[in-house]
Amino acid sequence: MPEESNNDTVRRLLALMERETGAPPGAAVQAEVAAILGAGAALARPVAPEVAQREVTILLADLRGFTALSATRPAGEVVAALNRCLARLSEVVFRYQGTIDKFTGESIMVLFGAPQAHADDVERALVCAVEMQLAMRDLNLEHLRERLPQVYLGIGINTGMVVAGRFGSDLFSQYTVIGEEVDLASRIEAFSLRGQVLMSEATYQRCWKLVSATAPMQVYVKGKAEPVALRELVAIPARKLKVPRQEFRRSHRADTHVPCLCQLVQGDDVQPRIIHGMIVDVSYHGLQMELPERIEPGNVLQLEFSLALVDHRAVGVFGRIVKIQAADGHWVAGLEFSEIDDESRQKVQMFVQLLVASR
Repeated sequence: MPEESNNDTVRRLLALMERETGAPPGAAVQAEVAAILGAGAALARPVAPEVAQREVTILLADLRGFTALSATRPAGEVVAALNRCLARLSEVVFRYQGTIDKFTGESIMVLFGAPQAHADDVERALVCAVEMQLAMRDLNLEHLRERLPQVYLGIGINTGMVVAGRFGSDLFSQYTVIGEEVDLASRIEAFSLRGQVLMSEATYQRCWKLVSATAPMQVYVKGKAEPVALRELVAIPARKLKVPRQEFRRSHRADTHVPCLCQLVQGDDVQPRIIHGMIVDVSYHGLQMELPERIEPGNVLQLEFSLALVDHRAVGVFGRIVKIQAADGHWVAGLEFSEIDDESRQKVQMFVQLLVASR
């Protein structure tokens, strides 16, 4: 075989292997292929896909619950359980011809449309997401039998133009995608609750005839001046698939550390004495606050606090204490907003969303 033809055969074979696996063969495999075909070791070099813009659907899935698992089980059991979850999820991804871009701790990033594109990339991504949630439901049944804590999955999906290609150096490189749409997929995943699949409006517009989804909700994400529309995937009727939601909340919540001036309300009168509290958790509808003294549930506090992240000082907000418990020399009270003006409500919502998206 002429050397030029032989070299071309090696390159074609390596390119075929990369297309099928989603990643270029390692140096050892490339050397073996070159040796078998008599091409020589000089040809055993990475095949570098062309860097190009392309439309990709990005699926980001994050496992929640391993903190509780690691606190009660030996490290070996935790790693084994994590690997079992990731292996089960990987099986689903490969079934729907997704490409695993990376594992990051307890998260997995999957691409549909890179390195190869298909006409039904968005549909396959959504079916894959539902099947991943179903796989986690089955895994949790196994966890119950083994008396292990439950583990849940939050999924975010976005579709858009990215830069795809091999990035790195001669020492290490990796085929991946970069760009704003990848960042947005990560922000969407951060908003997902346990067992939930959230998608961007761009993804929904490409599949609205195929899926059942909620009305759009507007959320603020880091790096975007305007709110972003998200929808929750409920079902894919044609496939007889339904998302097995595991968690239902009135809103997201976020940890914080915001000083708060409180005054007890008795009847129609606001008492002059100032109680200094610290907001440690906030949601759209209320907050948790550390207090220096016990205040009985049912009492109302007038609140004043600053949200520097959204440049707003909330004044004249009222919250009713619904529960209180002792903790490390102070009291932690849960309050629901009983009166809050529209501007403060909007700013609290924006504050929570920005904190969630930046986690």
